[in-house]
Parts: sequence; C-alpha cells; structure tokens
Amino acid sequence: MIAAMLVAAGPAHAEPSAAELEKQIEAKSHELELVVEQYNKINEQLAETRAEITKLRQALPALEQRADTAHGRVADIAHTAYKTGGISGLSAILGGRPGADLLDRLGTLQKLAQVEHAEITEAQRRAAAQATATTTLQGQEEIEAGRALVLDTQRKGIETELSKLNALKIKARGSASTGGFRYTGPIPAIAGSAGVAVTFAYKAIGIPYVFAADGPEGYDCSGLTLAAWRAAGVSLPHNAAMQYSKTARINRSDLAPGDLVFYADLGHVALYAGDGKVIHAPTFGEVVKISNVDMMPPNGYGRVRS
Repeated sequence: MIAAMLVAAGPAHAEPSAAELEKQIEAKSHELELVVEQYNKINEQLAETRAEITKLRQALPALEQRADTAHGRVADIAHTAYKTGGISGLSAILGGRPGADLLDRLGTLQKLAQVEHAEITEAQRRAAAQATATTTLQGQEEIEAGRALVLDTQRKGIETELSKLNALKIKARGSASTGGFRYTGPIPAIAGSAGVAVTFAYKAIGIPYVFAADGPEGYDCSGLTLAAWRAAGVSLPHNAAMQYSKTARINRSDLAPGDLVFYADLGHVALYAGDGKVIHAPTFGEVVKISNVDMMPPNGYGRVRS
C-alpha cells in the first residue's frame, strides 16, 4: 500500500523541451517533404499518362477514317475492274492493241488495289496497337492514382503530427515558426530569364508553405522553383528530382542567380539568389524565406535550360 502511494506520488513524465520539440519537428518535416515530393512526382507521371491516353484516343478516329477511305477506294477500283473486264472478252476476240491496253489497265488497277489493301492493313494495325496501348495506360493510370491517394493520406497523417508538435512548441516557447513578413528590401538587378525568376522568388518571400502548391497563395519547394521559372517562360516539372534531371549539371563554383540547388537526396530544391543565398519554401508551418546556400549539405546544382 505504502509502495503504491510512493509510486503514485512519483514525478510526472516531463514534457519535451523546446529543443527536443525542434528536433522532432525537423524529423517530421523531412519525412513530410519526402512524401510531398513523391506525391508531386506521381502527379506529374499521372498527368503525362492521361495526356498520352488523350492523344491516343484522338488519333483513333483518324486511323479508322483512313481505313474506311482506303476501303472505299478499293471498292471503286473493283467496280472499275469489273466494268473494264466486261468488255475485255470482245476486245480479245477482235484482237489488236485495244486488248493489250486493257490488260495494262487491269494490271495497273490490280497494283492500285494492292496499295490500298496495304493502306487498310497498316491503318488497322496501328489502330489495334493504339487501342492496346490505351488499355495499358489506363491500367497504369489506375495504379498511379491509387499511389497518389496513399501518399496524400500519409501526408495528412504527418501534418496532423506536426500540428500537435507545433502546439507543444507554442506552449513551450510562445511561437511555432518564423514570421511571415513579406520581403520589402532591394532585389538585385539580374539580366535575362534568370533575373525574372529571381525577382519572382524575392516577391514570394513570406508566402506560406502549402503542400503540392505552385502559387500564388502558397508553395512547396519544387512548386516555388517551378513558379519562378514559369514567370520567365520556362516549364519545369513539379518535383525536385525531376527538376534535377531537366537541368544542366554545374559546379558549385559556377553558381549564378537563377540556378537551382538540390538538397536531402534530391528531396528539396531552392533557387540560388546570389551572394551565397537561396530562396526556398522550407516545410509545413513555415513560409518562403531566404537562407544560406549551406543551410544543409547540397547534393547538386542545376542550370535551367532557358
């Protein structure tokens, strides 16, 4: 009884310190970003798959029309051959060049018919191949859509955990994240498309991080770099690893404003703003901000092909 009372009177479990919460939030944020970038990649692939399905479906009527037209020409050739053949017997009896001319014409008609039959066969072959490809892509579309749904569910679970951690952080420290003040300082004058992208990124500072968003009310990391270069008329995929593949490899010493800097095993991307600084959308609960290029170890550098 006394032992039980002593246990009951023992010290309560201490709540994690602000520093411990920061570590937990950082770990969860990294986990979330990986899920978000996987989701973005699946969505990019899903969009490509759907575009290919649409392209194949749009091509089928033309192939069917091509086969129908060739069928019609074959019918016309057959009719002409029948009419020509109808007088060939009389011409053969009478002899002379007319009969030879008719045989030449029949031979020409036969060759034309063979060409049209080949056209029909090719059109039908291509139509069948496209129908098969469409069916395959539809199966792929279902798999990708299912994967996107799973990732979205994972993302919601992680965001719920982050919200709880942020609530504890507010309790322990009084604030959950950096402020969201918009940038009002000077923007470096940079020529060309890179200058447009950098200016866009500066103007996005202070806008909240939003999952899978590419503006204007929010951005995730690859959504920000996508939007910045989109403003300059250049298209990039909405995924850090895919952006890495689309850009030209450069060395650290060659970094120039507008280049992309990749982190976290290609799970995070930022826009180089010059003077050793990058602009990026960090993670859930944060806002677009300017940071040191070495905020974490870079994995690589990319120059956008504009």
